[in-house]
Amino acid sequence: MADDVVVIAEPRTERGSGPAGRLRRAGRLPAVVYGLGGEATAVTVPTHDLDLILARGANSLITLRLGGADQLALARQVQRHPVRGDLVHVDFVRVDVDVAIAADVALVCSGEPEGVRRGGLLEQQVFTVPVSAKPQDIPASIEVDVAHLDLGGQLRVGDLDLPAGVTCTLEPDTLLAMVTVPRGLAAQMTSGETEGEGDGGEAGGDAGADEADGAEG
Repeated sequence: MADDVVVIAEPRTERGSGPAGRLRRAGRLPAVVYGLGGEATAVTVPTHDLDLILARGANSLITLRLGGADQLALARQVQRHPVRGDLVHVDFVRVDVDVAIAADVALVCSGEPEGVRRGGLLEQQVFTVPVSAKPQDIPASIEVDVAHLDLGGQLRVGDLDLPAGVTCTLEPDTLLAMVTVPRGLAAQMTSGETEGEGDGGEAGGDAGADEADGAEG
């Protein structure tokens, strides 16, 4: 994870949709900070600054500066407008750099599988994987090279090469991606195998006939 960034937070005293709307129009985002046994605190943060941070990754470590005190936090429960996509509200969860936490990390498959070059289709079953790690060790994403996957090849959790200090909480045999064989290609492959077997049978029959002719002679 990249170094944490600082966001200036200000206390929020007014509640309700009216004050929240005024804050958003002024470029401030309503938020709540909680966790680590501390009281939940209503705050506001600069909307633009937070949007830039979230664009770097949902698990970016943030230093919230509130009243001269710094608190390490992660953004959670990020709410956006369903049409415009604007930030509407966010929860900040306080974290301790020495304590592992749970997080969801994007799974990125890179490379063109061998099976795809042969006509197969790469089907990714899982796009985010749950991990456990200290806040500063949580990666922005987990990238895995799938170029070696042939037709019918599978990628499972146990195949992942995770960064140091990061563990996946899924079972090792959980299927993440596979190269499937389209029905048409499967039919062609089956047909080719059948024809090959048939040719072998005919050749064997001719050879047997020749041996029989030789015995009669």
